[in-house]
Order: sequence, then C-alpha cells, then structure tokens
Amino acid sequence: MCLFFPCIWDEVENELGRKVAPGACPYCGGKVQAVDVEGRLRFCFLPICFRFKRKYICTLCSRRLVLYS
Repeated sequence: MCLFFPCIWDEVENELGRKVAPGACPYCGGKVQAVDVEGRLRFCFLPICFRFKRKYICTLCSRRLVLYS
C-alpha cells in the first residue's frame, strides 16, 4: 500500500536592507546597490533553514549582477 502525502516546499525571501556598493554596472554604467536578503526554507510549513544572502542590483537597468572572484 502506498500512502501519498503532499509535501510543500516553500522558500520565502525578505529584504533586510539596501546599501550603495562600489563600482558601476557593466551593461549601462549605473550605480550598484547591495541588497541583504533573508531566505527561509520551509517543508510542510515547518522552517528548516535560514540563509542570509547579499545580492547586487543595478539601479538604472534593474539587472541582478553576479560577482566573480
């Protein structure tokens, strides 16, 4: 007998703050902002992990920029 249990994976992201980052956008030359984001991963409405990320976004063209080190 196979019991089917519908599991729900959900990831919620909340913006914590924005800061001006050094440098310029390589596509349009606009200013870059660093956005701090808190991510929560939930399994069946139970929180599993919390992650803090920093994303870089151009203010003019609204593109998400990726850092390569």
